[in-house]
Amino acid sequence: MSTAPADVLGPVDYVLLEFPHDRFTGETSDALRNLVDSGVIRLYDLTVISKDPDGEVTVLDLTEATPDTGGFDFFAGARSNLLDEDDLRQAADALQPNTVAALIVYENTWAIPFVAAARNSGGELIASARIPAADLMSALDATTT
Repeated sequence: MSTAPADVLGPVDYVLLEFPHDRFTGETSDALRNLVDSGVIRLYDLTVISKDPDGEVTVLDLTEATPDTGGFDFFAGARSNLLDEDDLRQAADALQPNTVAALIVYENTWAIPFVAAARNSGGELIASARIPAADLMSALDATTT
């Protein structure tokens, strides 16, 4: 297996995962830790945002473990400067009242060998999109009926 050049990156994505306050249990944090530890992804940023029932927004401090951080305090310090105040404001605006969310920016490191091979062959990414899971499930269900 060839080694990818240092300047090759995998696709970088972000997700904003919203949870009811009482369901932010740490299970998602454990799954994220497994992805990072196994090298499937590289974590660039992780911010936890809370919106109370009145719509007041708080960016939680992840340097201390509390029930409000949902186990994501393990990733305290995951900051790459890819997210700015405007990004956090937009994320907070997307939240429903009485929820908590994890805003995560990550690199799909599993794709680096593929990206390197494509680049070595003169390949260039000219389009990319994400198919929503609900659309995929509907399409797959339609093929089995």
